[in-house]
Parts: sequence; C-alpha cells; structure tokens
Amino acid sequence: MSTTAGRSRLRFNPKLFAVAVIASLVLGALLGYVAKQTGADWLATTLDTIGSTFTKLLTFTVLPLIFTAIVVGINSLRGLGGGRVAARLGGKTALWFAITSLIAVLIGLAVGTLFQPGRGLVIEPDPEKLQSIGEKTHGSWLDLITGLVPSNLISAFAEGETLQVVFVALIIGAATYSLGEKAAPFVDFNKAAFEVIQRVLGWIIRLAPIGTLGLIGNAVASYGNEFFAPLLKLIGSTYVACALVLFVVYPLLLALVAKVSPVRFFAKSWNVLQFAFVSRSSSASLPLTRQTTEDLGVPASYANFAVPLATTTKMDGCAAIYPAVGSIFIANLFGISLGPVQYLTIVAVAVFGSIATAGVTGWFTMLTLTTAALGFPPEVVATGIAIAYAVDPIMDMMRTATNVAGQIVVPTVVARSEGLLDDEVLAKPSTPLVDRELARA
Repeated sequence: MSTTAGRSRLRFNPKLFAVAVIASLVLGALLGYVAKQTGADWLATTLDTIGSTFTKLLTFTVLPLIFTAIVVGINSLRGLGGGRVAARLGGKTALWFAITSLIAVLIGLAVGTLFQPGRGLVIEPDPEKLQSIGEKTHGSWLDLITGLVPSNLISAFAEGETLQVVFVALIIGAATYSLGEKAAPFVDFNKAAFEVIQRVLGWIIRLAPIGTLGLIGNAVASYGNEFFAPLLKLIGSTYVACALVLFVVYPLLLALVAKVSPVRFFAKSWNVLQFAFVSRSSSASLPLTRQTTEDLGVPASYANFAVPLATTTKMDGCAAIYPAVGSIFIANLFGISLGPVQYLTIVAVAVFGSIATAGVTGWFTMLTLTTAALGFPPEVVATGIAIAYAVDPIMDMMRTATNVAGQIVVPTVVARSEGLLDDEVLAKPSTPLVDRELARA
C-alpha cells in the first residue's frame, strides 16, 4: 500500500511540468525586469548562476548522447525485411520517409530564413569560440571534410569537437553493423550507455523550471524586454512551418499520390491529431495512430510494421522542421551567419539523421546532431537549446501533431502504390475511438 502511494507521489506529471516551465518563464522575466530596473546586481548574478549551472548540466550530456545515439541507431536498422515483399515495402517506406523529411526541412529552412528567429538579440559567447565557429561556418566543403577526422577520439570528446564525434560515431556504427553478432557486446554497451544518458538527461530536464527561471531572468536583466521577440519568432516560425506541412504538403500527397480525399483524411484522423497535440507524445498516440491508419484502408499487417517504425523514425515536426528552425534560431542568437554549405548540412542531417538514429529520434537529439554537424561547440548548443526550452511545451504540441500526421500519411501513400489500400474501408465512417485505447496509451 505504502509502496504504491510512494510511486504515485513520485510520478512525473508532464502537464504539471509544462505549466511549471511556463510559470518559471513568467517569474524569471519578472525577476530579470526587477534586477534591470533596480540595478540589483546580486539578483542578476544569482539568476546568471542558476542559468549557467543548468546549461553546464545539459552540456556534459551532449557528446555522449550524440555518440551512443548514432551507434545504437545504425545498428537498429538490422533485420528490416523477411522476403522480397517485406523488403520492397520497407524500402518504399524508407524512401517516402526521406522524401517527406526533405520537403519538411526545406519548408523549415524557408520559414526560418523568412522570419529569422533569434535575430536582433546577440548573446556574447567566448570570443575565441565565436571565431572558431565563424571559421567553420564560412569554410568550404573541403575544410569541412578536413576537420572531420580527429587525431584521436579522446581529444575529440575533451575539446568538444562535436563534428568529429559525429564522424567517429558513424564509422564505428557502420563497423559494428558489418560485424554483426561479433560486435553485439559493444552495441549492447552503447544501448545501456544511451539509456543511462537518457535517464540522466531526464533528471536534468526536470530541473528545466529552475533553469528557465535563471536563463530567462538573466537574459531579461541583461537585454531587457527585447529578449522576448526572438522567442515569439521561434514559436511563430515553428507553427507556420508545421502548418504548411500539415495542411498543404500532406493533403497534396494524399490527393495526388494516394488518391485519398484530404477531407476524408482529416475527418478520420482529427481525433488522433487532437490527442497528439494535447499529449505531446507520438508514442502515447501510437495505438490511435495505428487504428486511424487502418481506418484509412491500410492493411493491418502493413500498418503494424509501418506505424511503430514511423513513430520512432518519422518525425517531420521534431526531426526535420524544428532542427532547421532551431539551428537558425541558435545561429542568430549567437551572431553566427550560415552559408550554403551549412544549409545543405541541415538538409542532409534532417533526411539521413533520423534514419541513422532510428529508435532514438527526438527533437533534442536531432537539434543536437544538426548543430553539431554545423560545428557549434557544446556550450553554444546547450545554451541555445536551454533558452528555446522555455517555450518548448508550446511548440511541442504543434510538432507532435505534425509528426503523427506524417506517420499516418506515409503508410497510406505506400499502401496505395502497392495496391494494398482498401477503398471500401476508406469509404466507411470513422471507427469510434475506444476509451480503453486512450487509457492504454
């Protein structure tokens, strides 16, 4: 009895957490305003200490997270198949994942370039680090390739060379994949390490209300009310880009490729999209996503394969749109200009990164990987992400709804291309959402 009660008291409440983060945003802004208006240096210093400590906690998880996520992700691609039909379906599914991710990241880049979230407020990092970033972001592809190879792995981690860590992780991931069972102990070790890092990161993220209080408070104390415009632009850019994918790109694919009425699609999927928006969890939406996919005429045998796979690898909101918008936000925040090479890098990471990190994809991992590929040091990445996290609950609702819509659209498109879509089932009224499915989710 007491054990159950204890578990209940310790259970993490996402809704309460989101409210706490937003409340901390407001309180931090008020404290920062007071510090700026009254000249209370002690208050500004306290807020700075709280924020910088939270950023440091995030920073030390960045490189281990990148390395283990890539190694585990590459090896999770093993065993996709079981016959020519399964292989063809798997191949088409992966192809459409890539196509829609490409479209989504291009829209994210276009919207981010138009709105320029983060511009107008420059946070001053260490001058030497800023110069190092400038050299990397203005270099050629040859410079980028030359800087990929570390002298040794330890120095890459010790010096915070994120791009080199990504390169080494890709090489080691490919090597372990090719070795198969011989490398199983090493892969298992990385799986365990990734879980440990995720657990530690989860603990750190639970401190986000405190970290947000310090980061936002210090930012307002240092920069005044002008700090809020970049955050509002970040929210607006994310919503506009997601809305374009959700209400323009997906309906066009359904109408032109799958020959499915967008009106019927939204009629059948609206409930699960609402649930995804509120819950902010693709995983929690999985039972409803799979049921909705079947209601659109996709065979259960294929839906049972494609939807769970899509839940971990098909996240246009989190893994394509947001890394593009977020990278532009962080670059603008630190006064870093991005060139054509960097935009192509963002596209490449969005299209191939979610596949390379199959099973571990999420906005934090993908934004970390993207900014790492751009050559941003861990301190810049962690600070930028920590600042964006203050408004993340608001953005995550739209990102998750976009994720789930894509997880339904792609299996529908593939099923139509294979002649598997059942038009009789598609024409039937939507299957009522069962309460036990919601409870199970």
